[in-house]
This record gives sequence, structure tokens and C-alpha cells, in this order.
Amino acid sequence: MTDQAPQILLIEGDSTLLEITAFRLELLGYGLVTLNTAERAIEWLQGNLPTLVIVDHVLPGMDGIEFINRLSNDTRTSEIPIIFLSTNGDLEDVQKAYNAGADEYLVIPYDPMVLEAKVERLASAVAYPA
Repeated sequence: MTDQAPQILLIEGDSTLLEITAFRLELLGYGLVTLNTAERAIEWLQGNLPTLVIVDHVLPGMDGIEFINRLSNDTRTSEIPIIFLSTNGDLEDVQKAYNAGADEYLVIPYDPMVLEAKVERLASAVAYPA
């Protein structure tokens, strides 16, 4: 086990929400990589494995559900926990995210304490070999 902080990949197309979420996670001591498109995230994931991924439902070029499906179907990334952010709390949309492979669903605007609890729970459950 290393002393390195868990690394979170945050993919968010809205710059304001990206900044707010990133600021909160950095205050909590997490290592953070922020990207604004799914394509850039897929490229980054080719050489990196974060502890956790947080992805927005609407991304330029690819929606969040499609992105989650790609991660879930790739053996290299299928075990990475995913938090899905969405402005839609409709049960059908929540179910789509979970069916695609999301581990948690968070409705925007979210309570920062709820984000913190979900991140801590998922990040602490992950153990990658050194």
C-alpha cells in the first residue's frame, strides 16, 4: 500500500461545475485529473488507471452513458468505480446509468457532503496492485 492519495478522473463538460467539483475534491486531498471530453478521457485512460472516475451525463462528442459502457466493456478499466453526475433524477435514467456500469448516481446540483461520502466510500474500497 502506498501513501499516495487516491487519484480521481473527473470528466465534466461544464467548466463551472468542473471547477466547483475539482475544488471540493482537492480540498479533501484527492489527486485529480480533470478533462472536458470523453475522447480526451479515453486517451488518458490508455496509459493511466485512476482510483475512481466521475463523469457527467452530457459530454461533447459522447454522452456519459456511452462512456460508462466503454469503460465497463474494457477489461482493463471495468473494475474502476464510477460516479455518474446528472441533472435528471428520473428513475429510468438512474437505472440506465447503473445498467451501463455506474456505481453511484448523483443529481446535479448535488450536496457536497453527499459527493464526499460517495467518493470516500468508493475510493477506499479500491485496491490496485503496486
